[in-house]
Amino acid sequence: MNSAVDKQKDVIRRLAERVMQIAQSEEMPAILQRWKDVNELRKPDRPPVWCKPVGCWSELLPEESLECTEPWLRNIEIGFRQILIKADIGDDSPVYPWFAVPAVVEVTPPNTWGVAIRHVSSAEKGGAWAYDPPLKTPEDLDKLAMPKYTFHRRASLLALEKHHDLLGDILPVKLKFGPSFDSATLGTAAADLRGLTEMMMDLILQPDAMHRLMKHMLRARLNLLDEYEAFREDLCRNNDQPMLLSDDFGPAEPAVSLKNCWCAGNSQEFDQISPDMFEEFCLQYQMPIFERFGRVCYGCCEDLSKKIDMVMKIKNLRIFVASAWTGLDVPLEHINGDYCIMWRQKASDVVMPHSTDALKEDLELGAKKLKGRFYQVVLRELQTLAGHGDRLKVWTRLAKEAVSRYS
Repeated sequence: MNSAVDKQKDVIRRLAERVMQIAQSEEMPAILQRWKDVNELRKPDRPPVWCKPVGCWSELLPEESLECTEPWLRNIEIGFRQILIKADIGDDSPVYPWFAVPAVVEVTPPNTWGVAIRHVSSAEKGGAWAYDPPLKTPEDLDKLAMPKYTFHRRASLLALEKHHDLLGDILPVKLKFGPSFDSATLGTAAADLRGLTEMMMDLILQPDAMHRLMKHMLRARLNLLDEYEAFREDLCRNNDQPMLLSDDFGPAEPAVSLKNCWCAGNSQEFDQISPDMFEEFCLQYQMPIFERFGRVCYGCCEDLSKKIDMVMKIKNLRIFVASAWTGLDVPLEHINGDYCIMWRQKASDVVMPHSTDALKEDLELGAKKLKGRFYQVVLRELQTLAGHGDRLKVWTRLAKEAVSRYS
């Protein structure tokens, strides 16, 4: 027996017990119902409030605080400790009395596109990276491979058994095979391959090359969706995660299909282009993906204030993301009670100021504007806490107070 690994397993099991306590807490049914109500366009007790620490996890959960060194156990430890930290922050994070084991899906070629994607790191800690795209010219498009996705059921079941042996008597395990949150986000990979500046120039100077790249992105994503549909008896709904948490929906069939699942997409890489170009080079390539799903969430950090009419063309749209750059005024003029608004916060405005007075005022103003609407309050894209270690807890408290006051 490997005593070091056994000790690490004991760490995981103790953490699992604490996670199960959160999942079975008195507050959790209300949190789950809150998300379901707002995304089903029912009046919740109050709008849900949720944050995703993203880049500031290193401040909340430093590497040196982790106990496990075995890679697969370390990954579980990180996930469990993040749940515990979020519980302390106090937002509406759903926690379930089971542990999700990702299915094994192999992509060929291993680097997905047949060319190596590289980023140039900043010499400064925490600095921004730059693109180093492999497609230097339109002719380099010939180098692209079409990725193939293969679901390995046997390997997935072996992974499930491995996690069951570790956790099953504390947290039942279940296999998760299905679409990710951002199934229709094509621009991120396109920019990695061609470069963001080059993409913007291609829209004007070489539009045929840009169309060719986007068609490739679309076909690759449809290949992955085809693989999900080919194993529908294993496919899982994805309506159990924050932002998209909802009742079950879609056709009542013996097996789950993509029509029972959420899809999310955005156009961040196309933020600065005109509405017409947005529709031509981005949205038209996302539409075939959206059509495969039951419900759609659209938007992220981009400004959609001049593109709302086009986003509204998505027939199965349920959630419209109003970023800090989109604002609330224009969406509230165009969006009726048939949609839920995801009110995104500006991360820098939350974490950078020393005083929270302006933050409280902004939350109050927004909650007042949104009174009577279906909405959720979401803070993402955080890269630092800027020395304010308790800021997410403070933001959560202020946001909950504001939305409760105008519910």
